[in-house]
Amino acid sequence: FYITERARVYMDAVKEQQNAGRLLSAGLHSMTGYFRDDGPLYDLILDDAGRRELDRLWQEFDFAASVPQRMHVSFVWFERTDSRYMSEAQFDPYRPEDKSVTEQAKIKKLGEIYLAKAQRNNASETVQAAIKEHFDLVAANILRVEQQRVAAEPGHLKALEVFAGRAYRRPLSSKERDGLRAFYRESREQNGLEHEDAIRDCIVSVLMSPNFCYRIDLVEAAGLSDVQGRARLSQRAATESISNGALGQTRPTNSRPLSDYALASRLSYFLWSSMPDVELLAHAAAGDLHQPEVLKAQARRMLRDSRIRDFATEFAGHWLDFRRFEEHNSVDRERFPSFDNELRHAMFEEPIRFFVDVVREDRSVLNFLYADYTFVNEPLAKHYGIPVEPGGTGRATTGEPTTSPRSARLSTFSDDWFRVERADKFGRGGLLPMSVFLTANSPGLRTSPVKRGYWVVRRVLGERIPPPPAVVPDLPNDEKHLGDLTLREVLAKHREDKSCASCHARFDSFGLVFEGYGPVGERRSKDFGERAIDTRAEFPGGSEGDGLEGLRRYVRKHRQDDFVDNLCRKLLAYGLGRTLILSDDSTVQEMRAKLAKNGYRFGTLVESIVTSPQFLNKRVGDEFAKQ
Repeated sequence: FYITERARVYMDAVKEQQNAGRLLSAGLHSMTGYFRDDGPLYDLILDDAGRRELDRLWQEFDFAASVPQRMHVSFVWFERTDSRYMSEAQFDPYRPEDKSVTEQAKIKKLGEIYLAKAQRNNASETVQAAIKEHFDLVAANILRVEQQRVAAEPGHLKALEVFAGRAYRRPLSSKERDGLRAFYRESREQNGLEHEDAIRDCIVSVLMSPNFCYRIDLVEAAGLSDVQGRARLSQRAATESISNGALGQTRPTNSRPLSDYALASRLSYFLWSSMPDVELLAHAAAGDLHQPEVLKAQARRMLRDSRIRDFATEFAGHWLDFRRFEEHNSVDRERFPSFDNELRHAMFEEPIRFFVDVVREDRSVLNFLYADYTFVNEPLAKHYGIPVEPGGTGRATTGEPTTSPRSARLSTFSDDWFRVERADKFGRGGLLPMSVFLTANSPGLRTSPVKRGYWVVRRVLGERIPPPPAVVPDLPNDEKHLGDLTLREVLAKHREDKSCASCHARFDSFGLVFEGYGPVGERRSKDFGERAIDTRAEFPGGSEGDGLEGLRRYVRKHRQDDFVDNLCRKLLAYGLGRTLILSDDSTVQEMRAKLAKNGYRFGTLVESIVTSPQFLNKRVGDEFAKQ
């Protein structure tokens, strides 16, 4: 009532109806509230401390939004247009579009002219006093805000430097700090900008700087190009050369140690895909980030942080080729109506959540291959045939006692995702049978043992396969159009061509074991032509297996080392941000050895990378290397 009617009540019903909802909201007050609306709160409820706090908040609002200035400009506009009180020629110098209208001299002069007209109109002494009080308050409030703004300018410049340091992920050099302040002065003095506009342009210049847009990890970027800085680098390089030499790894002569800030940035973008946090920058400032124990401790802390999800999304998404799956539109939704956007997103989420679990809990990387658990939400559980109670309760309805270690237990998260134990009962567990990979490697209306097998061999095991010939006969898009042959038989016929057999023999069998999963990863016993599914396969070397478990047994016995080697190489390349070269092989071998020695824990893999010479140093040109 107080807000809508301003607590005004008329005894005359007609007048009450005419003025309902307007009152102080009319005219000028439709643009800016001339009076504070917190009178009852201020007078009747708040104590002295509360009133002081409320006044302080209003003053902050005045400061941030230039309320007194805007109020006065709006007042001038209203008096010249709607009320027409300032329509005479004597008011012509006072226009809302004129920036000088808020200057103290003009406010004082306008107040005198405004009051003089009121006196000519025989205004009462009360009205004259109110007019004088109004202009005095306007002038005082504008002066107060202007003085506060001038007093705040040095603090804004310091905050600008702090912002630039955060944006560049390191302290500014003296040259950079002077350049930023010079740009601000030029904007004010030569370009005529107000303080806020000049600060805004400075922020834009920071965000357009290569130091923000790119990771410049050269030692010069940390301001260490002076004699003391180079001496510090030389001392550190000598220490690292001794310690690394004991491990059989010496830093190449054409490289230099990264500064602590550059190392913090490299570590943060490796594990978080984002800039360093306060704790990491504090270690960089202390100069101890190159110490192996400090570096390992920071890596372990970062691996447990929730921001590791971005690492899982970017690294796993590109390694396993599902990063853009949310754009996947090859599925015929008329044939597969259950494949909606919600299910597609759930498929995309499953490997990310699995990867995050392995990383944050420091589990074995072999869980990617052999785990008997996975993570689902209700739509994905329904797609997998995992019975759960409706409403995301997190309980399985398998009929088995939930206390049994062999039951399909669900442990719920706060966002309705569940960890499913004994997911192998439903043909799931680990990365290999996840629907995101089975769907992404299917043409839409049929499965593709070729694409699925190639994905396993190329992406998971790291085997290099040459590109196919220029002309390859297409298989039918729909399993219904295969005729009397099964897809297995069609592929066998295709392999009779010698130009195709040499490559297809290396990966077709890895895809045939997934024939028990349909085009969107659903389990099935018959294809669309009502032919029985056969999941048997003969792997390279003559080993035979049946279905997912047959593939896992084969990989464990014959190809596990290939998987570990591939993961080491992919993760090292990702951490370094470059393609691996021959000199990186010794680091890969050391990573594999440490991994096997420490139970294949993911954290061991990361620690091996962040303490490697490749990660701690930056390759430089020959001229710099000689300095």
